[in-house]
Formats: sequence, C-alpha cells, structure tokens
Amino acid sequence: MKNPYEWLAAAINNHTWTVAGVAAAIFILACFGLSMVTMETGDDTYVDKTTPRGALLDHYKETYGSDAIMLIYEADSVRNPDTLRYIDSLQEDLRNERYVDEVSGVVDLLKLASGGTLPSSKAEIDGIIAQAPPEMVESMLPSDLMTISVINLEVGVTMDLQKQVLENIRSIIAVSEPPPGLTVTVSGNPAFTQEMGEEMGTETGTLILAAMVLMVLAVTLLFSHVRYSLLPVGVVAVGLIMTFGFMGLLGIPISMVVVGAFPVLIGIGIDYAIQFHARFDEEIRRSTIPQAAWVTVTQMGPSVLVAMSATALGFIAMFFGPVPMVGDFGMVCTIGVVSCYIAALILIPVFAIVTRYRPKEEESAPSEAASKPGNTFIERYDRLLGRLAYTVAKYPIPVILLFAVVAAGGFHLDQSVPISADEKTFVPDDMPALLSLEKITRTMGSTSTIPVVVTADDVLSPETLAWIDQFGVYEQEHNDKITGVTSVATLIREYNGGTLPSTEREVDSVVARIPEETLSRYLNGNMEAVLEFSTVDMEMSVARDLVQRMQDDVAWNNPPAGVTVKITGSMEMFAALMDDISESKTFMTVLGFAFILGFLILIYRRPSAVSPVVPIFFIVGWNGAIMYLLGLEYTPLTAVLGSMTIGVASEYTILIMERCEEELARGMEFLDAVQTAVQKIGTAITVSGLTTVFGFSALTLSTFNIISNFGIVTVITVGFSLVGAIVVMPAVLALMYRYTGRSRAVAAAGVPE
Repeated sequence: MKNPYEWLAAAINNHTWTVAGVAAAIFILACFGLSMVTMETGDDTYVDKTTPRGALLDHYKETYGSDAIMLIYEADSVRNPDTLRYIDSLQEDLRNERYVDEVSGVVDLLKLASGGTLPSSKAEIDGIIAQAPPEMVESMLPSDLMTISVINLEVGVTMDLQKQVLENIRSIIAVSEPPPGLTVTVSGNPAFTQEMGEEMGTETGTLILAAMVLMVLAVTLLFSHVRYSLLPVGVVAVGLIMTFGFMGLLGIPISMVVVGAFPVLIGIGIDYAIQFHARFDEEIRRSTIPQAAWVTVTQMGPSVLVAMSATALGFIAMFFGPVPMVGDFGMVCTIGVVSCYIAALILIPVFAIVTRYRPKEEESAPSEAASKPGNTFIERYDRLLGRLAYTVAKYPIPVILLFAVVAAGGFHLDQSVPISADEKTFVPDDMPALLSLEKITRTMGSTSTIPVVVTADDVLSPETLAWIDQFGVYEQEHNDKITGVTSVATLIREYNGGTLPSTEREVDSVVARIPEETLSRYLNGNMEAVLEFSTVDMEMSVARDLVQRMQDDVAWNNPPAGVTVKITGSMEMFAALMDDISESKTFMTVLGFAFILGFLILIYRRPSAVSPVVPIFFIVGWNGAIMYLLGLEYTPLTAVLGSMTIGVASEYTILIMERCEEELARGMEFLDAVQTAVQKIGTAITVSGLTTVFGFSALTLSTFNIISNFGIVTVITVGFSLVGAIVVMPAVLALMYRYTGRSRAVAAAGVPE
C-alpha cells in the first residue's frame, strides 16, 4: 500500500492538470476568505474575556465605563468672543449626536457665571476666568492659545460605535465654519485606538510588500544557480494568500502583534519552497522529470513535514499564553507554515512538469581556474561547509562547551531584560493621535482612572458606604500618584451637605435625590458600586507598583464581612500584562521545548531524537544575551521569541539530522555522512536562511516600535539558527552517535570511543 507521499507523487506525475485544478480551487476559496479579514484593537487583544480579570473588565466597561473624546481648539487667542461662540455652537450640535452623553468645555463655565448666556466682550470673559477656580481653568483653558472640550460617551458604547461617533464628529466639524486661524483636532483614547487600527492596516500592506521585494532580491542573489529562481517567491505568495483566506474564514483578526506574523511567514515559507526547489534541481541533473518529482515528493516531503510540524509546535505553544493577540499570532503562524508547506510540496513539482523543467547549465567562466569542474562559488561553499562539519564532528566536545557557556550567560542576562506593556510606546512616535493625546495629558493630566469594584449584599448599607468613603480618603492620603476619587459615597456626601447618612432610611432618601444618569456611573443596583481613582500620568512600571499597593491597601483596610473588592480598568490590565509577559515568555518557551521533544521522540523512537533540540536550547540562551546587549525590551510580541526560535531553528537542525540519516542508510560512514549532509543541506538552509533574514528584515522597517524591535531580534535569531544547525548540530550528532548505540558506525568513521 502506497504511503501518502507516494500517492501524491503518482498523482502529480500521472494527473498533473487535475492536481493543478484542485490547487486552483483551494486558492479561489482562500481569495474569498481574504475579503473577510478584519482589524482588531483595544482591550480584547490584551486580555481574554473568559478569564476572571477579563470578565470583570468587560463587565466594568459595559456597566460603568465611559470613554471620552476630546476636541483641542488652537488659535492665536481662544478667548476671542467669535472663537468661543463657534465652540458653543459646535458643542450644542455635538450634544444632539447619538451615544453622546455630555459635552463640556470652557464655554459652559462662562455661561454658568453669566446667567446662561455667553459673554460678548473679551473683558467680561477675562473677568470671569480670573474669578474661576484655578484648577478648573487650568484643565479647560491651559493657555490663551488652546482650550479643550470633553465629549463623554454613554456607558458601554462599543469600539465599533465609538468609530461611528468619531466619524460623525469629524463630519460635523468639516461642515462647520470655524473662525480664521482656529484649528480643531479630534483626540482622546477612542481617536487613538481608531488611528492605530488604520495605521496597522497600512503597515500590514507595507511590510508584506517590503518583505516580498527583499525576498526577490535575496533569491535573485543567492538562488540564481537554478532555473526559475524566483519560483519560490511565487509559491510563498500563494501560501500567504491562503493564510489570509483561512484567517478570514476562521474569524482570526489582525492585531498589532499579528501584523508581525506575515514577514515571519514569508521568511519561513521561502525556506520550504527553496528546499523543495533545490532538491528537485539536484535530482533532475541525474534523472528524468517524473523521477525527480517522485524523489522530491517522497524524500523531501516527509523530511520537511517533520521540520514543519516541529515549527508549528513551537507556534502552537503560543496558544497557551495569557495574551489573546499572542495566541492569534501563534494561530496565524501555524496556519501559515502549513499553507506554505502544502503550496511548496504541490506547486513546485507541478510547475516543473508543466514547464518541462531543465536544469540550468553552469556558465563558463573567463578564467581557467573558474572553468574547472567543481570550482563555482556554490561548490566551493559546499566544500567549506563539509570540511567545517567534518572537523566539528571529529572534535565535538570543545564546540559544545564553548556554545554552552555562551548560552548559560545568555540565560542569566535574560533575567535583566526589561518588560514594556505601555500601548503608547508600541505605536509610531509621530502618530498624530499619539501627539494630540500627549498634549492633552500634559494639559489635563492622565485621562485614565483606576476603578475599584465593590460587591456586597447591600453596598448602600451605612457600614459599607462608610468603608467605601474611608478607603477613598485613605488612598488619596497615602498615595501621591492618586489625585482624586469619585464614588457613590462621594455623591451621597455631595447631596447630603458633606456628610454621610447614618441610617438606611437617610441613605435611601439622599439616593432618591441623585439623578439616575449620575448615580448609574457609580452604582449598579444595591449589590455593586465602583470607586474611580484619578491619577497622575506615569510609566507603566510605576502604575503596576501603584496597583499592587492598592491591592495591599484593600486587605489592610479590612472590608466589612461579605464585601468583595477588586481592582480593574485599562491601567490594571496593562500593569497585569507586564506580569503576564514575564511569566508567559518562559512558559511558552518551556512548552515549546516539551512539544518538540515529545514529537521527535514519538517520530524517531530513539534517544538520538533529542539531537535537534540541543542547538535550539543554546540559541534561546543566545537570544537573551543579544536582547540585553542591544538594550531591547520584552513586549507582547518579543515575548514569543523563545517559542518562535524553537519553531524556526528546529527545521534547520531536523533537516540536517534527516539527511545524515539518509546517507547512513546508504552505507556511508558517520563522518562522511555528516559531511555530506551539511554540504547538501547546509547550502540550501544557508540560502533559505539568508532569504529568511531578508524577509524578517522587513520588520525592522516598521514604524511601530514593537514590530521593528521584534524584527531586529528575529533577524539575529535566524543567524543564530544557521550557526546552530551548521556548526553545533554536527557536534551534537557526533556525541549522540558515540553514546547511543551507534558504536560501530562511529568507530568505523574514526571517532574514538
């Protein structure tokens, strides 16, 4: 009974056009799915809604959360009566917009002080502002050149609806007639999130185009010794379209981290295509096209499948990380490597049969030396790799010790690599929405709050209200990063002459006087309430310390029996993300090693199956050293570096081991087998590795800092993977063959027992 690869090889040889038709049908289906791909930003990319933290944050957003859109007005003098009349008119129009809860600005302060009408002279305006509370003026009118309006949205407005409101606001501004010299900028977190999504869409196309251009350049330079040298680029393009298509069909969105997956896929996919193309070109030089197709599919197919499966397992380890977009990254990479493998396995032999592939004849060189057989650059490089592998395999222990020491130092330095979880540091530094948001932060302070959700059988009981009030006061007095607090307790104080009621009847009486729309921002029935702590603007590491301190303060202040207190909100989410990154990067790496080790033992069923993992272990250590030395940070994207390295490097090391086994099966002595394996596979993986480097280099062109830094380390990682496969792997194989029952083969090869 034929195995699947023999069946596929026979189908390609005997029913070429039928196979091509089936491949075309799958490609058309992928093109349909391509139109269904969506972009995703916001909290859902950072936290899983099914976890307690995610569920609480989602509940808070839907029940209490209200995002604000800011309008920044800038002119030579925003106190000009014409400018203020325009602002007042615009605010009135915006109040009528759907999903807008409240619009406030300096004009409301002026109207309140002058009996409900806007002052008509600059002298009146200046007089009112001079008498207003300084902190209120500072936030609304930081200078004569700028003022800010705040548009509070209704509670629970989704991201999609926020985008709709933003578009409506921009349309209203576009048709309005601002006075000469006045500019109006839409800002705030919703505008930042929307622009980040748009930038990601542009970035995805740019990175893919750059990666493909670099691929063409690399293949032209490094793979020109075969006919149709650009065929692998076409194969990768098909694999990439299939990946996009399956993403759309499976509902996997593009996020900030997933954007970085596409150049990675191009880099890995080009390797599969080059491996199949190189093997076919090798076989066609000594056999017919059908025979070359048969050997390529039946010999390279299973070998690359094992390597691809190991790569996929490295990516599958990312599914178990706590950050949703990291899981999506792993999912996209897994789909991508499978798509690129299938495309290379089928399209290259089909293309060769259809075009009646002929090997490219070596061009004669002008010099006598170059014209001699076996003296081309590729052949000289082959021999160099072979001699290197032979020497390393003969003296493996010094090589292993040297690289192991470097890896150990890298693992130690890895503990000192900083972690970043501040979304604003991930995006381009000159992104307009970020610049305007920073302007607002400098003017009004931090626009983020730290919500604390309190649940009890009755949060309006005098005892629980007293604790809520006391906890709010305690935090303001003991944390200099906290600037204020609002809660149901502060509302009741405000409506009760500055004191808290002492009986339930008094509480009910005061609560009845508070407008429902105001009360609902801090109270959900009688069993849940929220405190909103405003803070100064601070780095995420400081925010993490503040959140941890507040959690300790909750326990210290001893809530009444039956009262549960939990901290939530975006700031808590990003603070927790730092811990998630720290824990998950190690967990995903260990899980990736476990997956691949188990897979190799299952496939090969012998102790030497662990051989491909040893160089990868070293490479992961080298990565830690290079991140520390380059001053890079761990982010949600670079956190996947360990498991991604395992996936990428395992392919190279497995292919070396597979070819060595193939040569040993033909009766070759061990050192000769290692030399031949590295000569035959080493050149191919060098070419594919360097083209992979070119593909990953596209990431360094990204304007998103999170992606460009990832590009730097992945380029270096691929270089490390080549060193691990070509230099370390022969040494590991030598030790394994010495100590795992291959004594006769090793002794015959001249390696001492």
